[in-house]
Amino acid sequence: MVSKTERIVNYVVLTVMALLVLFPVGTFVVAALSPDRSGRPVKVSEFQWGNFATAWHDAGFARAITISIVIAVCVVAGQVLLALLGGYAFGVLGVVGDKVLFPIVLLGMMISLEAIIVPLYYQFRTFGLTNTLPGIILIHLGMGVPFGIFWMRAAFRALPRSAFESAEMDGAGPVRMLRSMAAPMAKPAVYTLILLSFMWTWNDYFLSLVFLHGSNQTATVALGVFQGRYVTQINLMAAGGLIVAAPVLVLYVVFQRKFISGMLAGAIKE
Repeated sequence: MVSKTERIVNYVVLTVMALLVLFPVGTFVVAALSPDRSGRPVKVSEFQWGNFATAWHDAGFARAITISIVIAVCVVAGQVLLALLGGYAFGVLGVVGDKVLFPIVLLGMMISLEAIIVPLYYQFRTFGLTNTLPGIILIHLGMGVPFGIFWMRAAFRALPRSAFESAEMDGAGPVRMLRSMAAPMAKPAVYTLILLSFMWTWNDYFLSLVFLHGSNQTATVALGVFQGRYVTQINLMAAGGLIVAAPVLVLYVVFQRKFISGMLAGAIKE
């Protein structure tokens, strides 16, 4: 049993760590609200909320964020669906040749994007998929599905086998067991995968910079262009950064508990 002294020490340490983490965030927010170009701290009454409107308009975030949302939603939906099917096949059904096929899937996690970006670009250009949303979505799926299958396989293998054996004896088929048993029981892992997939897709800069341009630029690329134009205006740069980071922060706050439980559930030994 934890003593009172240990509990107090734990709270003190956690409070100090929280302050160390939140201080830079608070400084960044204050800089975004500062009327001064250098982002110097000011009184609350002097906060310039119009910095966000200026950054939104000058960076063209309305279209860029819309494009990023479309890409992220399509990638998350596709990755979760394929990860559920692949993870279920490898983790529960035990497909023929899984000892060979699963390591091949894992190879997708080890491929460096920088090593394949040039041939990938020319290949996609041949098929007319450069500067198109389907093209960038396809690349994100190819890069993210191997991790998704690995993640969901671990989650499904942690579920009790007896439950699936009982359902199979009652006449339930593989699809029904996935829909009615496996997926609901692995919800924390699914929510974690949704958050991770959205975060990785939303924060992508390199792929979007190479494969998209003009009116198809994403929020991160638009932010990079904006910061290049306003490099001396720290307050507007900070405001733009907060606008781009907001969707990920909101999603994390919504799924915070499920994300933590999913991460803990993923820390298993097979």
